[in-house]
Amino acid sequence: MSIRLNGEHIELPDSIKTIEDLLQHFHLQNKMMIVEQNREIIDQKAFKLKKLNNDDHIEIVHFVGGG
Repeated sequence: MSIRLNGEHIELPDSIKTIEDLLQHFHLQNKMMIVEQNREIIDQKAFKLKKLNNDDHIEIVHFVGGG
């Protein structure tokens, strides 16, 4: 499957089916973040249910602490 992730075209392994799978693939599952799928903000509770589709546009914004 191919998607646009934060503006870049990427190919995903067949094992990635949901937003939760995508976050685990990039080791982001335990970070505080906002995920948008095709311009719709996805509730964190729905990550494991929300299916990815070919040509989806995904934006991930995660927060970094510091000072």
